[in-house]
Amino acid sequence: MEWELPVNFYFSVEIGVLKLPFREVSGLTLEMETEKIREGGENKFELQLPGRVRHPNLVLKRAMQPVDNKEVEWIKDILERDYTKPVKTQYVFIKLLNEKGKPLASWYCSRAFPVKWVVEPLNAEKGEVLIETLEFAYSYLNRK
Repeated sequence: MEWELPVNFYFSVEIGVLKLPFREVSGLTLEMETEKIREGGENKFELQLPGRVRHPNLVLKRAMQPVDNKEVEWIKDILERDYTKPVKTQYVFIKLLNEKGKPLASWYCSRAFPVKWVVEPLNAEKGEVLIETLEFAYSYLNRK
């Protein structure tokens, strides 16, 4: 199989069953914690043992969306909730695509829920599209 060199500007994002446009995705990181052990009598090095795998939050950026969108309603329900209902999690599926729209790589984030919603500063001098940043916590990341 011949591998295509990936270009990072053509990708898709699904949150639950909704396919959504985003300008930027970050936080696709897995990092293993290590435990350092000093051996008695040996001062030249430390043993490092593998520990838990952790990941930062997933960060998605896009043009600000109207409040009546389904995913915006889901985010509002969680971040503005009154604590009478449990948090409903979703999966987030990110696909890096080639020029024909075929996936080159994909990342699956399970049990995701929003933890932060930021609108960039309003600035009358710039005249640019207003960007909102959505940050999600999730249980695990699986690269396919």
